[in-house]
Amino acid sequence: MKSTKSKKAFTMIELVFVIVVIGILASVAIPRFGATRDDADITKTRTLIASVRSAVTIERQKRILRGVFSPIFRLTDTNALDHRIFNAFDGNISFSILENSPFSCAVNTDKDCWRETQIGTIDVHGKVATIAQYTYNLPTGGHVDFNLTNNNFICSNLDSANCRLLTQ
Repeated sequence: MKSTKSKKAFTMIELVFVIVVIGILASVAIPRFGATRDDADITKTRTLIASVRSAVTIERQKRILRGVFSPIFRLTDTNALDHRIFNAFDGNISFSILENSPFSCAVNTDKDCWRETQIGTIDVHGKVATIAQYTYNLPTGGHVDFNLTNNNFICSNLDSANCRLLTQ
């Protein structure tokens, strides 16, 4: 007597076909996920810029109410790499800018990070203060420079495409 049980299995051609289809789907999906991550990083940076601008405006208003009319000239306590950035007005950590300030770039060539560079000095009531520039290294390459000018956190080149990407 023959057994009535039949064996069911995938053929080699069916398995190869499934692997090819999965490979095609992965080749289309993976680059899209990478672009989505870059878009998320840009959105995060736009939010950070808006938060810094708002904090600068509020601090300026507080100073005016206290009768202090000197400009804000710095937004961190150190320009060392791999340290907190946007953590202190004029280098004084008693006046924090952001509750959870980000870390600066570990090295100048890192992507999706901020760094502070000195661009000059200013005399504030007999003391020499450093005027700083803040550079954001884009996740896709390139960078955008921001200056703290007249108590405004603005791009140094308003016409650049990267500036428009982050501020509009």
